[in-house]
Amino acid sequence: MEKSDFTGRTESHPLDPFLPDGAVLLMLGSFPPQRRRWSMEFYYPNLQNDMWRIFGYLFFGDRAHFLTADGKAFDRERIVEFLTGKGIALYDTATAVNRLRDNASDQFLEIVEPTDLGALLRRLPACRAVAATGGKAAETAACGLGCDVPVVGGFVPFPFGGRDLRLWRMPSSSRAYPMALERKAEAYAAMFASLGLM
Repeated sequence: MEKSDFTGRTESHPLDPFLPDGAVLLMLGSFPPQRRRWSMEFYYPNLQNDMWRIFGYLFFGDRAHFLTADGKAFDRERIVEFLTGKGIALYDTATAVNRLRDNASDQFLEIVEPTDLGALLRRLPACRAVAATGGKAAETAACGLGCDVPVVGGFVPFPFGGRDLRLWRMPSSSRAYPMALERKAEAYAAMFASLGLM
């Protein structure tokens, strides 16, 4: 399809925020890909996205840990159980976007409505850190939280409601981001370790 077929077509976020009780970390992407790219009804659903392989590699020594037995989808139930046990919440930095091209690239996402991150954090009283999983997410989150954009793999502190929190900027889990999975995992491991999650 041509670019003009997508310009001006506003998409609302298709998922509710995943906010388990006691969550200490809120991870934020930019916006889900088109549904035809989903392998499950949850965050990071595209099989070409390595987020759940990074989690499997770090916590279980197995990239395929969160794949279904046939390897054709991610196992939503196992992922939800794991995240709930660890206290990891998920959402995205945009609640409505225009998709300017027929792909999942953040480069061609125009944010129509940024997420109210303050409202999310008020629902997560135990949260100590926010992680943006990519460049566009980091820029949007920093703007919404009133802080600087961290360097990849790093964090900046920000105050919120009497709490001292950190905004981390993680490498994108998209395979389009030119970094080996193991190197991406190192950055995630440092953040998880700082929160006592591993």
